[in-house]
Amino acid sequence: NEGNEYFREKDYGRAVVSYSEGLKKKCEDVELNAVLHTNRGAAHFHLGNYRSALNDAIQAKKLKPTHLKAIIRGALCHMELKNFSEAIAWCEEGLRIDSKEKKLVEMRAKADKLKVSITGLEPFWRSRLISLLSSREMMGSDLLCLNMERNIKLVLEPSNEEEDISDGLAEISLDGFHSDNATGAKVHLDADGNLNWPVLFLYPEHEQTDFIEAFHENSRFIDHLTVMFAELPPWDLERKYLPGNLELYFEDEERAEMYELNPDQTLLQALQHQRYFVKAGTPTVLAFVKRSPFSKKYFTGKKVHRL
Repeated sequence: NEGNEYFREKDYGRAVVSYSEGLKKKCEDVELNAVLHTNRGAAHFHLGNYRSALNDAIQAKKLKPTHLKAIIRGALCHMELKNFSEAIAWCEEGLRIDSKEKKLVEMRAKADKLKVSITGLEPFWRSRLISLLSSREMMGSDLLCLNMERNIKLVLEPSNEEEDISDGLAEISLDGFHSDNATGAKVHLDADGNLNWPVLFLYPEHEQTDFIEAFHENSRFIDHLTVMFAELPPWDLERKYLPGNLELYFEDEERAEMYELNPDQTLLQALQHQRYFVKAGTPTVLAFVKRSPFSKKYFTGKKVHRL
């Protein structure tokens, strides 16, 4: 009920936390658990966390194979992730339950068209056609203009191997970190004229990452941290990675300087910092446990600008 209330208020981050708390109770009511997964998936979807939303839809469908809301949500996630064949399969599964479900009928037709449009094309053109067919993705010149208006500085880094470009994928590698999840995600404009960015969180102490596919420019960092650490990750054996126990930074590699970010800041406020440069179209944030020995060692030799 608390999660539903937050959802109605469009406070999707807190809704995720509430639904997660409900799931932690390990209630034996299968119907209730299916609803909790479905609702949490819907909240993740609104936050742009499509893979997390899909995982919840899968879990809900396992608990209740005829749960139509979960099936619709799963199909929507596959559409956002450009997995058109999977979207069709989910739609067909739902239509076997209700052959007249309007959302599934329309989505099935759209997915079919998109799939047919790219069949047989070389990977280079396939990836670009998918981008063109997505109504929310922007061409480079439009994106550049929007970011100039916002005073956001972009750094374009061409690949060293031109043949790799044909795969339509951009790998992100930072100080030994690697995130396969980051491939293919792009900044896009929503219906309200706001930018949604793919954002990479790095946890240097454990060499771990989190990837958010669509971080709304007016969302605060603390809202996402609350969602990401609603459940402590398995690599946090000392249980230190609590939202209120973290410090966020971005690194100015040119000057070897670190800048602390206020967790209550929005992404846009951070990107507008005079020394923040967005590389490869993906903002990057480093997270450390407050006053940890590791962070002190990491900052050695670098000038640190604290709040």
